[in-house]
Amino acid sequence: MTSNSHTWSEGLPIYRQLVDQIIARILSGTYSEGELLPSVRQVAEDYSVNPITVTKAYNELSQYGLTEKRRGIGTIIKAGARSALLKIQQEEFLKHEWPQILERIQRLELDPAELLGQR
Repeated sequence: MTSNSHTWSEGLPIYRQLVDQIIARILSGTYSEGELLPSVRQVAEDYSVNPITVTKAYNELSQYGLTEKRRGIGTIIKAGARSALLKIQQEEFLKHEWPQILERIQRLELDPAELLGQR
């Protein structure tokens, strides 16, 4: 996680933005299960943030059951983290985004099969 020129969004706490970045990296495969996350000190230095902010982000990931702190080693991504995240994100998509997309498809009288490349 290196980004000395990172710009933070105003509407969301920095720790929450760090959590979201790590989640995105787990989903994309940039961070693998069993992999050690960068140290709190390293992330704080890379992003020019307070180490307490990074600790808060890491603690939230642990509360979600995605990471585990190992004494003397650091924070690792737990086995099953990616599949758990995928399931959560799929449920969120189907509950919140899909109904809006489907309504728009119907309103525009689009053919779903055509949209999927099937004819």
